[in-house]
Amino acid sequence: MPRTAETASFKFNHTMIRVKDADASIKFYTEVLGMELISKNAFDSFTLYFLAFDHSNGEDSAETKLLNRANREGVLELTHNHGTESDPNFAGYANGNKDPGRGFGHIAVTVDDVEKACERFEKLGVKFQKKPSDGRMRHIAFILDPDGYWIEILPTTMKLPGE
Repeated sequence: MPRTAETASFKFNHTMIRVKDADASIKFYTEVLGMELISKNAFDSFTLYFLAFDHSNGEDSAETKLLNRANREGVLELTHNHGTESDPNFAGYANGNKDPGRGFGHIAVTVDDVEKACERFEKLGVKFQKKPSDGRMRHIAFILDPDGYWIEILPTTMKLPGE
């Protein structure tokens, strides 16, 4: 079905996940995956962190990136409920991949070379759910963030089965 005039300007903007330890998550998404922290919005009981990949070739200022956050696609929102990072009884958040109630599955990041990216992840001590050498789908991997959310690593250019 073609897009209508009413939906022509719609864009998928962001996905929100809850995190236990904001510092560990920010470090993972910026240092391991190379995302940029676009903005931080602190409230009394929680803080929102918005991250995305910078494809501006270094031309946009931090202020311009912040002002244009709602116009970007592929933004990740991390929500940190204050106190979870130091609560020894906090069990963490459901990552959507365990029963009961499977739901949310993963986010995905494309890379030029999956094998090379996975070698880097291994050197950084990143946990894997699936390495490219595991199973039948040898062209992809799944890594885990500090909260156990799955991140699919797949090639920028990929042939689908049957192509």
